[in-house]
Amino acid sequence: MTDIFVLQGRRFGPAELAEVRGLLSAHPDWSRFRLSRELASGWGWRNGVGELKDMAARTLLLKLERRGLVKLPAPRCASPNRMRPKQRPLLPSFEGAAPITGSLAEVAPLAIREVSERTARAEDRHLFEALLHRHHYLSYRRPVGENLRYLVRAGDGRPLGCVLFGAAAWQCAARDRFLGWESATRQRHLHLLANNSRFLILPWVGVRHLASHLLSRITRRLADDWQRKYGHPLCLVETFVEAGRFEGTCYTAANWWRVGQTKGRSRQDREDGRHLQVPIKDIYVYPLHPQFREFWQSNRPPGTSPEQHKP
Repeated sequence: MTDIFVLQGRRFGPAELAEVRGLLSAHPDWSRFRLSRELASGWGWRNGVGELKDMAARTLLLKLERRGLVKLPAPRCASPNRMRPKQRPLLPSFEGAAPITGSLAEVAPLAIREVSERTARAEDRHLFEALLHRHHYLSYRRPVGENLRYLVRAGDGRPLGCVLFGAAAWQCAARDRFLGWESATRQRHLHLLANNSRFLILPWVGVRHLASHLLSRITRRLADDWQRKYGHPLCLVETFVEAGRFEGTCYTAANWWRVGQTKGRSRQDREDGRHLQVPIKDIYVYPLHPQFREFWQSNRPPGTSPEQHKP
């Protein structure tokens, strides 16, 4: 193999492949878990707060095996991969719940809790997962990689909705044109974008302007929450709204910008060449700083000095 390509946001070529093959050959008795951790450690592959990115290394190894470039040892136990279906916690009974209507003032003060952190209450995290799984039209398994999860409650404690942010789309022509990104620029800076991949207002909630209000509230804190959890900034968020199913009204009201539409092709096109038709989606973006494009030019977050920025 002489091609150089990108896997898990990392440049990969003959030298890297030889290193992986050497690790597999030297340690045939190692588990996939240990191989992925040793590989991540050897490459210094850590997130901004120093945590080893062993799941990213595991995914890279699996992709190499699918391409026929390496042979991994047989799995020894059920994968801890968070995408694997799991038993859902039982929800409190919301069947026949009384409608929650009226104005924002009538459900204030809103409690917006980020529930992915280890310090978050387990019952909040379980409620977030179960509500999305049952009531979002795309359902929910669990996000892979960097993510933030917000559970929203009314002032009296009743749940109102859930908002999930995760990894940005690897390729999106309209978004990349808007940002002025070439392929190499996208590969370097994609981690500075996040995707609003789930947004749920519960079916029995009809509070006027709640959706756009939540988007505005959460985007104001999102960059700080992300920096605290992952040790690097965010400059922009994106979302994909299925055309024909939704109008994107709440995003427009919250000052997100519509920059185009998808082409109706799935992410599997990039992984294995399959051309699967999926619904066309409108693409919305929201810059988290008015000079967000400065980052692509100066390689540091907008509004910081070189001394303040630590890659």
